[in-house]
Amino acid sequence: MTSKLEQLRAMTTVVADTGDIEAVRRLKPVDCTTNPTIVLKALGTPMFADAVAEAVRWGQSQGGNREAVIAAVADRLAISVGAALSELVPGRVSTEVDADLSFDTAASIEKAHGIIKAYEARGIGRERILIKLASTWEGIRAAEVLQKEGIDCNLTLLFNKAQAIACADAGAFLISPFVGRILDWHVKASGKTFTAEEDPGVLSVRAIYDYYKSNGINTIVMGASFRNTGEIEALAGCDRLTISPQLLEELDAAEGKLERKLSPETAGHVAPVKVDEKTFRWMLNEDAMATEKLSEGIRAFAKDLGALRAMIDKELKAAA
Repeated sequence: MTSKLEQLRAMTTVVADTGDIEAVRRLKPVDCTTNPTIVLKALGTPMFADAVAEAVRWGQSQGGNREAVIAAVADRLAISVGAALSELVPGRVSTEVDADLSFDTAASIEKAHGIIKAYEARGIGRERILIKLASTWEGIRAAEVLQKEGIDCNLTLLFNKAQAIACADAGAFLISPFVGRILDWHVKASGKTFTAEEDPGVLSVRAIYDYYKSNGINTIVMGASFRNTGEIEALAGCDRLTISPQLLEELDAAEGKLERKLSPETAGHVAPVKVDEKTFRWMLNEDAMATEKLSEGIRAFAKDLGALRAMIDKELKAAA
């Protein structure tokens, strides 16, 4: 019998949630997703030493405000990681707009344009890239503009139905509902343990999937942030799943039949809901888990972005 990973590939597009070049080469995902945490980790490996050195030299040649130069070098390095990944996958690479722009629609759009331009300068077209934006109201509005310009977006840090509906209404190409982080919150809040079928993160993604499929929504549902293979198996059949190398390895080693859990044909019917800004903010406010995890996620990504910029500052000073 084929491994559970191979069975999963037959029903779901498998995406790698990593900047680990060797893991991507070995596991052969269709797409790759990155975030500031992943980029920072990748740049700390010997494989990207030359890219860091090149970006620092480039930064030294730039004039203007030092903070702007550091930010530009950080952008250059994020593109270097994404470009390396794009050479290994046949599909898309997600690159994230700075977390500290999560509440600034205009600045997010400007940053996205810069990311696309930087990839194009390396011969990588926009059809290979997903612009990753936090699922704040402002991030979703930025995605709405970018999608109309032909720039596809991945709406991340998504924890509840209001975010999912708003993303669909904006025409987002893809959403990344976070399974494991939802589970983390409920375990901490309740002290309970959950089976895969009871897992609040799994149930959240299933509800979003049913809503999309029963309402003819084309936005792709890509489950993310998994804590164990049980969560992944419970979402077999979801449009896409982005999975860490460790869990991909576990699935590759696992045998036994993998049952399909989600399909458009069996999706439950869910009535459409109108979500304007007022409704979005109220529904998010009423969901303590989503409110807390969204804020926490933005802070964590901003912290790692700050760490990357601090590293660049240190490298620039050393090279001066």
